[in-house]
This record gives sequence, structure tokens and C-alpha cells, in this order.
Amino acid sequence: MADTNILLWMMSSHPRLSQNHLNVLRSPANEIYFSATSIFEIAVKQQIGKFDFNVDAAEIRAALIERGYRELPVTGAHAVRVLDLPLIHRDPFDRLLIAQALSEDLVLMTADHVVADYPVQHLRV
Repeated sequence: MADTNILLWMMSSHPRLSQNHLNVLRSPANEIYFSATSIFEIAVKQQIGKFDFNVDAAEIRAALIERGYRELPVTGAHAVRVLDLPLIHRDPFDRLLIAQALSEDLVLMTADHVVADYPVQHLRV
């Protein structure tokens, strides 16, 4: 599962993503998920005018689906799983992504160094 920044970077070919990371994201052998949480985060930050989220949430979602990524809805079980997480990370979007990755036994691709403090499988960019 790719976190929000990874999704945005992938869509813009951002230099922070190495060729190896791009290969993981683009390989048809890998089943890549994106969370409805990420689309919500993009929409919220787009609406408040956050400069690094100057993208259209609907367009990003459509492009991800077109590329074959699987959308992971947010469930009540994911929300409740947040209660199991220590308050290391204060960002509610990231906490929900971590809870989803734990609940669904997914690897979370992220550039966020704080994620490593949680017992979640992750691939650090």
C-alpha cells in the first residue's frame, strides 16, 4: 500500500522515488493498494489550498484505478485499530494508513521516518 505522498510523487515522477521504487509501483506482478484515506487527505488539503497538494483528488483516484491499483476502503475495523497504536505519530491520516496496513497485513510504502516506530511492515523511500 502506498501512502499519500508516495502516490503523489508517483503521479508526478518525483525524484525522491528511485527507479527501484518505481519498478515496485509499476510492476504488474505487484498488487498495489491505495487507501480511500489518501484520497480524503488530498481532497481536504486541496480544499484548504495547501501548496504541495495542488492536485485534483478525483483525477488522482481515476488515474490510480486506471493504472490497476486497488482501492482500499476505510472500515470501522480500521478505525478501531487506531486505538491500538501508541501516540507516536499525531497525523490522523497517517495513523489510519498505519492501522489499515496492520489490519490488512500490507506493506506500507512511505517516506515518513516515524512509521518505522510502529510494528508495521514498511518500505522506506
